[in-house]
Amino acid sequence: MDEDVDTLLARGADGDPRTGLRAVAALARLQVRLEELQVDRARALGWSWADIAAELGVTKQSVHQKHARRG
Repeated sequence: MDEDVDTLLARGADGDPRTGLRAVAALARLQVRLEELQVDRARALGWSWADIAAELGVTKQSVHQKHARRG
């Protein structure tokens, strides 16, 4: 991981917008990586796209379109 979450949160609250925005971008990258990891794990365990979508709060079509081409 690039930076730990506590460091990113502290930087996100920094008074310098450049520092804060960099923290936002790092958190966005972390979110993408975590989602990919967990979707892959769920699929390996036999979860359906509908089950994954329900947990992510999105449609089955959107999660399938986003992740099916990676696997």
